[in-house]
Amino acid sequence: MSATSSLRRGSVAIVGAAESQLGLCAPGTTPFDLMAQATHRALKDCGLQLKDIDGVFTATTQSRFSSLGLCEYLGLKPRYHDNTQMGGSSFMAHVAHAMAAINNGLCDVALIAYGSTQKSVSRAAASPREYNAYETPYKPFLPTTAYAMAAARHMYQYGTTREQLAEVAVAARKWALMNPVAWEKKPLTIEEVMNARMVSSPLTIRDCCLVTDGGGAIILTSAARAKDLQKSPAYILGVGEELSHIGISGMPDLTVSGAAISGPKAYAMAGITHQEVDLAMLYDAFTINTILFLEDLGFCAKGEGGQFVANGGIAPGGHLAVNTNGGGLSYCHPGMYGLFLLIESVRQLRGECGERQVANCEIALAHGNGGVLSSQATVILGKQAD
Repeated sequence: MSATSSLRRGSVAIVGAAESQLGLCAPGTTPFDLMAQATHRALKDCGLQLKDIDGVFTATTQSRFSSLGLCEYLGLKPRYHDNTQMGGSSFMAHVAHAMAAINNGLCDVALIAYGSTQKSVSRAAASPREYNAYETPYKPFLPTTAYAMAAARHMYQYGTTREQLAEVAVAARKWALMNPVAWEKKPLTIEEVMNARMVSSPLTIRDCCLVTDGGGAIILTSAARAKDLQKSPAYILGVGEELSHIGISGMPDLTVSGAAISGPKAYAMAGITHQEVDLAMLYDAFTINTILFLEDLGFCAKGEGGQFVANGGIAPGGHLAVNTNGGGLSYCHPGMYGLFLLIESVRQLRGECGERQVANCEIALAHGNGGVLSSQATVILGKQAD
């Protein structure tokens, strides 16, 4: 089959979605414990059984061979497995890979799973830094320093303000207060974000994502099979990937991410524009991410992201619903956050989100980011296959 026939709009759907325990796990909990817990919950969500899974896609910073480890843990002997690791966008890439595998007959039911105990074991232990000859000698505080450089450049080049960055964190917190499983439980103001402890100028601790434990899983199968399962499918309408660099010193333009390429790829496959998107789930490891991705994915012009988020633009009641679970800034962030964007997208399309439910949510965009703005992957999901 050609790449075009392997990635066909609406041919595959996400039919099950679930998180594991989030926040701070019991001593001795492993990433595989969380992956397995989320897997069983996702299977229950769709009505399939463990024996139905014949494709496994995983990534975590705490295991080099995560697909092998999870398959042994669950007693699975899949026909196909994929251990692609490109940071927090890995799971969006897995969606594309699983779609191709299903359409090419390599598997029928695919599991995408993730788990991390970075809060329990420390972030340094969960995700050790690799040596970079152009950066390590200068002792940057990574990844924060890299994103701070992107933020500082955007402020210098386009006049983006600290208040506008803070708007992203405040909006995320407002959504999180409507999510019962979100880590943060108290309101947040722009002043509190700006006056919080500085981590790497211009970013304070409130501009930075949480450090939590957690895992998640989604189940995918063909559109034909999805129709017979117990919940409404979330059809995969479009996918796109783009790799840029490994270290921030290699990023061609600190104000333009690979989302400017992965997004148009996904839109083209889906046959839509940004104007048809009802929900944008954007990887908000830092407040600057949301602004960059809003621009690069076409929701506003380059340099206008700060204005777009101002005055509650992406908060509840704003002109675009963004990160309705509370995001990595207020809901959870176990280190590689992309899978949680997909889980929330599925739930919003099904109408399962209660107080934070987006009205008439028909199309959701989930965008993942890996490394230091290094890898970008976009998935567009819809309630209808065509």
